[in-house]
Formats: sequence, structure tokens, C-alpha cells
Amino acid sequence: MIELMRTNDAVIISFIESLLRDAGIGFFVADQNMSVLDGSIGVLPRRIMVTDDDAETARQVLTEAGFGKEIRHPDRP
Repeated sequence: MIELMRTNDAVIISFIESLLRDAGIGFFVADQNMSVLDGSIGVLPRRIMVTDDDAETARQVLTEAGFGKEIRHPDRP
């Protein structure tokens, strides 16, 4: 799996989950339970992960939804 995006905004995570689910793209939100460690203040970002096979389609879906600048690319830090 590759990291598609990272954020600590629960609303954005929920919206992205909905976009990916509607597009039929499997995903995993990593570090979702880390809020237990940071005291639920939301300082640790969650990572939205997709399979290598779905990465390009997922990037396209998120770009069309206006998240193009937030998407992580393997060739960019």
C-alpha cells in the first residue's frame, strides 16, 4: 500500500473515504487510533493508504474533488 494523503482533519478524512468508496477503490486509514496516544487533540495526522494498483485512479478522483495539492506522490517529498 502507498500513502495517498495525510491529514489530521476528521472531516476531510471522512469525505475522502466517501469519495474512494464511491469510486470502488479500497483504502485503509492508518494511524486512526493514534488519538489515544496524543490525548484526542488531533496532532498526529492520519494516513490514507491505497494499493499500488489503485493509486493512479485514486489520485485522479481526489484531484477532481479539489485535493490535487494535498496528494502525496512518490517522486515528491
